[in-house]
Amino acid sequence: MSGWYYADRNREQHGPVSSDELVTHYRFGRLALDSLVWREGMAQWQPLRDVADELGLNPAPVEIGSAPPPVPQATPAHATNADPQDRLLRAPVAPPAKPGMSGGKIALIVAAVLLVPCLGIGAILAAISIPAYNDYTLRAKVSQAIAESQPLKQQVEAIRTGEARCPGNGEGDIGTPESYAGTYVTRAIVGEFDDGTCGFELEFGNTGNTEIDGRKLWWDMGSDNSTWNCSSEIDNKWLPLDCRD
Repeated sequence: MSGWYYADRNREQHGPVSSDELVTHYRFGRLALDSLVWREGMAQWQPLRDVADELGLNPAPVEIGSAPPPVPQATPAHATNADPQDRLLRAPVAPPAKPGMSGGKIALIVAAVLLVPCLGIGAILAAISIPAYNDYTLRAKVSQAIAESQPLKQQVEAIRTGEARCPGNGEGDIGTPESYAGTYVTRAIVGEFDDGTCGFELEFGNTGNTEIDGRKLWWDMGSDNSTWNCSSEIDNKWLPLDCRD
């Protein structure tokens, strides 16, 4: 089975890792049941709990502790032996409102004072969290497209090392450019680059972002034909670490 990819609590993507490593991350608290995971063959990222059976993960049920005891109420010294109803009537009351201002107006003013800062804080949090989540989603789409291209690397490498030449589309087990279209890739062009290195070019699409759709990413085997190198015209913030400049 192919390696797993996962997003940590900071929404950073990691992988590939084995299923045993994924379980270990969960056992040590680095992943939670709602952490997103993905592997080749999955249509989209899913919470860890949805693939627990596949991983052989049996999360222990969370034990709910008993509720804390109620906070004791102070009893005025003079009311120790008084009737309970009498103690209720003698409880401290709010100071009277100023003349000319009803209790309803005071309630509205208090509500406004409390609500306005909350609205401001909520707007700030939304302004921060929504763009961060959008970037995380786009990174996941790009990473998925790159992960789905791994078999093509093996096919190109097999011909390059076995026959000492760089293959092209339609040779051997290598299909046409459009046959490699996937969820977020429109085509893959295989061949030799202008600098003499051998590899292939991925063209992105269907991500919903104009700064990614139509852009390209390149995998080449390097001048020694032994190490795959990644480069792209996509902004680094959406690329995995091994593809950033």
